[in-house]
Amino acid sequence: MIVIIWFLIFTKLLLFWLWLWQLKEYRLDRFQAHFESQGLRKIISSFWRLKYPKFTKKIILIFLSCLATEILLIFYFSLPWVVFLTILFGPLLILFFQIPTFIWQRNIIKRATQKRAEFGNLLVIGITGSYGKTSVKEFLTTILSSKFKVLSTPAHQNTDIAIAQLILRKLSQDIEIFIVEMAAYKKGEITSPCQIISPKIGIVTGVNEQHLSTFRTMENLLSAEGGKELAESLPEDGMIFLNAKNKYCQELYQKTKIKKFLYGENAPLLMENLEGAKLVAKELGISDEEIERVCQKIKNKLPGIEIKKGINEITIIDATYSANPDGVISHLEYLRIWPGKKVIVMPCLIELGKASKKIHKEIGRKIGEVCDLCIITSRERFQEIGEGAREKGMKGKNILFTDRPKEIFEKIKTFCRSAVESPARSIDDVVLLESRVPHQLISLLVIGDQYV
Repeated sequence: MIVIIWFLIFTKLLLFWLWLWQLKEYRLDRFQAHFESQGLRKIISSFWRLKYPKFTKKIILIFLSCLATEILLIFYFSLPWVVFLTILFGPLLILFFQIPTFIWQRNIIKRATQKRAEFGNLLVIGITGSYGKTSVKEFLTTILSSKFKVLSTPAHQNTDIAIAQLILRKLSQDIEIFIVEMAAYKKGEITSPCQIISPKIGIVTGVNEQHLSTFRTMENLLSAEGGKELAESLPEDGMIFLNAKNKYCQELYQKTKIKKFLYGENAPLLMENLEGAKLVAKELGISDEEIERVCQKIKNKLPGIEIKKGINEITIIDATYSANPDGVISHLEYLRIWPGKKVIVMPCLIELGKASKKIHKEIGRKIGEVCDLCIITSRERFQEIGEGAREKGMKGKNILFTDRPKEIFEKIKTFCRSAVESPARSIDDVVLLESRVPHQLISLLVIGDQYV
């Protein structure tokens, strides 16, 4: 009976570890950074959550291999030895599967590099930065597609292996422009995809400390995600476009010797990404009139935000796509212009390294300036957010921690009284959902797929 209980515990823990391993993209640096940013209590409690990975071929192979190995251990050893050997060799077994993965990836990248070299007239645009990459890519793809045959990387497929696979699958002779979004978590990880795609145009969308814990130093971050490696990969007749509102982009602009542009300096709130795409399109020969005509078709000009209709006439600002410090601050500034009571629901940000405390306190100050109610769904930096919010006058009772969707829903429902319940009130309240909030909460708050 004890053996059966242990096997069930092992299976549950294995599913959790595989979920986290997959979530961190099978990367030891991100895996390590996750635990460095979590408190001991949080780490221990997380082991018992019901989490399971997406069952890809790789995950299924690892899962079945681990189960089979555990069954053999149970068959040949006593339970204490089984537990000891599982703890000792279990992680090594999972890591073993990275060896064939690495060999396969190197082969894919080599083939993709050779194929890219066959397209001498292909114009490649590389995009990197800590935030805003996807928005610029989508805007630019929409605008350039009015004149050119464009191929761009799909959502979340911004690593060298994903880019290489896309080249092998979809790059063809009729493609005129290839737009590539590139992400990095350590120094050299922008140089790698640049060696595959050979970009002629580079765009750096904005830089902050979002992934500092994986880069370890700001110098490493600025090298990769900060655009230095992209700039060095461009030819002498290339061009680079940099976000004028970002101090790191301004510094790179001063150091870069090739043809260079700053964009978005006078752009309205949250609109610099669209202005950057417009400027690139104009340099590629698309007229101002054509650019504006195409832009009229872009339904959501606010990057990373969807405005939805919520229960009790509440307006929901859905910014759950991703989160980084600058994005959170920008969304709070945007929230400021809305009338009515203002609520933010968000978890603490991850992978910020040593800058985490400072950044969360700054976010807290902005929340205190803008919001009437703050609900934080993770505990790691709840204290710092609360301190910052109270510095700006927010009452402690309106700064809450809870990760329970129904409890959050009831609090918002009570705090944001509808006009139906309060006939004298004619202004709708607004709730900002920032980063990875529980999907159950979104389904409780949002009325179907209704957009404002």
